[in-house]
Amino acid sequence: MALVVGLVPIAFGRLHESAQYRDTVRAVLTDLRAARQQAQSQGAETRFAVDLRARSFGVEGGPQREVPEPLTLRAVMAAETADADGRLAISFLPRGGASGGSVDLIRPSGSGVRLRVDWFTGRVEQEAIEP
Repeated sequence: MALVVGLVPIAFGRLHESAQYRDTVRAVLTDLRAARQQAQSQGAETRFAVDLRARSFGVEGGPQREVPEPLTLRAVMAAETADADGRLAISFLPRGGASGGSVDLIRPSGSGVRLRVDWFTGRVEQEAIEP
């Protein structure tokens, strides 16, 4: 019985970390797709921004979400999309294209996911990152 009680906090910690990871991946994916859809429906450029220092992301003009610890946030985006505060962005265009780029969410184990935006089509694709 003591062994079971001792393993519960470890199992709960892993379950919580896994849920946070899935929720964060889903939120980034949702915001990227929302930015693309907004650009097309409103006929105006829409930016999805990532602030690596603040560990946050979101559609500009909307709520910014934080990436929980212990996940690592990485982003690769065009330098010209950076603003004065150093935030990076992927710009989605009304006709379907985008500036392109990717957002990586990495677990402490080194595995994770890369959400990549195709510059030509603006489509968002997901691929696994192995340690």
